[in-house]
Amino acid sequence: MLQTSEDRFLGGALVVRQKRDGFRSGLDAIVLAAAVPALAGEDVLELGAGAGTACLCLARRVPAVRVKGMEIDPELAGLAQENARDNGLSDRVSFAAADVFALPVCFRRPFDHVFCNPPFHDEAGELPPDPARARALHDGGTLHTWLAAGMKRTVSGGTFTTILRADRLGEALAALPDRGVTLFPLWPKAGVAAKRVILQAQQGSRTPVQMLAGLVLHEADGKYTAEADAVLRGGGALSL
Repeated sequence: MLQTSEDRFLGGALVVRQKRDGFRSGLDAIVLAAAVPALAGEDVLELGAGAGTACLCLARRVPAVRVKGMEIDPELAGLAQENARDNGLSDRVSFAAADVFALPVCFRRPFDHVFCNPPFHDEAGELPPDPARARALHDGGTLHTWLAAGMKRTVSGGTFTTILRADRLGEALAALPDRGVTLFPLWPKAGVAAKRVILQAQQGSRTPVQMLAGLVLHEADGKYTAEADAVLRGGGALSL
């Protein structure tokens, strides 16, 4: 039997069951979903959806948006679908068990927006003993392939959004077009180096790469800044 726990997101507006063991969604999923500039009526795809947290955060924020999530682990894909149902979002959010690099034919089409929280740890150090957690965290040299897969599914004029470890930014930029890319750093505290960066690419844009001011997550005392709280608990959007 699948062992799960309930986790609350967006100030309790969203309740997500996740596996007790293995990869668990947290802050990264929330800020990633907040950065996707989807509008009502648009179609959005997440690659590697896990238990569905980011998809559901996006659907909760944007009325009438349609979101599909791909997840290679059939158990997780099933759990994500149950989470969509339990949060009253299954009419707009659905999940399928599929390999990101071998999507079913019905998903090989352009989407208005594509996003992913890919495995972005390299192979340095010990891998987690749980195979599913190791697969979710360590990319095994495939980070560029994840990014290429996301761009391939993005319609002209649409966006591909991802969140990465800051020290892999150079590798990510080398795998993406040299125009239309926006970088949005997440600063743990003011004056502290960013550990995560949100990267958004607009398909077909000729705008030069730009670095935005980003978001400071915590005050000196460890509490969320007002700006971070508006996203993490209030369900607000991040404007890139």
